Amino acid sequence: MSTQLNYLDEVSEFICDSGLAELSPRTITHGRWVIADSIPVIAKGMQVPEMRALLEQQLKGAADGECWVIGAGHRTNPLDAAMLNGAAGVWLELDEGNLHAKGHPGIQVVPAALAVAQACGASGAELLMAVILGYEVSSRISRAANVRICVHPHGTYGVIGAAVAVARLMKLPAPKVRNIISMAATMGMATSRNTLLEGSTVRNIYSGHSGLMGQMAVRMALAGFEGERDGVTSVYGNGVLSDSYAADAVLAGLGTEWLIEDGYFKLHCTGRYVHSAIDALEDALSSHPGRCDDINQISRIEVTAYRLAAMLSGKDITTSFGARFSIPFALATILYHGQSDLAAFSEEAVANPRIQALVQRIDVKEDEAFTARYPDLQQCEVRLHLKDGSTLIGKCEITKGEKANPHTTAELREKFFALGLSVWDEATTQRLYDGCMGIESIDDFSRFGASLSL
Repeated sequence: MSTQLNYLDEVSEFICDSGLAELSPRTITHGRWVIADSIPVIAKGMQVPEMRALLEQQLKGAADGECWVIGAGHRTNPLDAAMLNGAAGVWLELDEGNLHAKGHPGIQVVPAALAVAQACGASGAELLMAVILGYEVSSRISRAANVRICVHPHGTYGVIGAAVAVARLMKLPAPKVRNIISMAATMGMATSRNTLLEGSTVRNIYSGHSGLMGQMAVRMALAGFEGERDGVTSVYGNGVLSDSYAADAVLAGLGTEWLIEDGYFKLHCTGRYVHSAIDALEDALSSHPGRCDDINQISRIEVTAYRLAAMLSGKDITTSFGARFSIPFALATILYHGQSDLAAFSEEAVANPRIQALVQRIDVKEDEAFTARYPDLQQCEVRLHLKDGSTLIGKCEITKGEKANPHTTAELREKFFALGLSVWDEATTQRLYDGCMGIESIDDFSRFGASLSL
């Protein structure tokens, strides 16, 4: 039997046999934070009008259940809960991500894992391990594939991650897990990266699809459905989503190198590649305090970046969601507001003529040398040309939040509470935070979930 038919057997055994005791404190800590960071991000995203309307429509015919619809104060069945929570979790562009996994594994995995843990009464330790394993396996598959640039990563390999997490929670045997992985790989969406460039909100359902279809892959396996011998290679190596896929790379360092440690957390509510430009802008302003207190001083701004960042160069910004994927808008609104909070990317900010006028004076281009060094470096340079003839220059080498330039625990905690307290009362927010930070001590996540109305 060829390597491409054997590697999934090894991966499946790894999923079934791995335990928290084998993980480093860093891996466990990052896993806790992937869960903790996701929940208030979902809750805040659930407040946008489109999500409230979708929630109303979806729950009309939904089966009952005990699973949180986070930020809505409702409960429902695991399928609908994962779909709604996954969609809400990406709306504000504050969810965790991973450059090496080429996307956002956390928000693909956490909603399904949370819902199933509540439905089956898994322990907090079992939930944590399931999330880490779903994240790890799906990230390794994405890293091993050369997915086309036109494909949006949400709703693709995330289906595999969600399925792995659910299969682990249900304690299924390795042969069953192998079949689930193979089926889940073929149950992703034909996603479009152009949704980012156009600000199309259909993109937000992609992550909800991962949580929904990951669970369906497990249900299908339990019902006797059979997948291909290697559905992963069929989709990622035979031209469906990707033309090449290095199956052996999935196994490299398996069990010793944990990709979840390489993930980043976000403090700016924009697409990840925009953050490199924001960091470069902040570098320019901090290096020249007081030199650019009024946007009227700016004649033009030049941004040089790696390819994925340079793609986010749009200036025709008409919606709050679209604003999150435009480097020109992000820099303009931050310069106008003096900060990058949610208000800076609101509909009011988009309608502001002074911000829009500055957007038109900001140009973004690719530097091929920067692209060649990505993802190890995320280089970006911002040049602010002032009307007095001077130029302020700022640079980014490694974006804030990456493993080599991490946010502090205090910053992540501040984000958790800022989002949480905007949706829940202080007692609920504190209990949820304490529960996430001590998740291994929760003996029944169903009881924990029942004790909190989110």
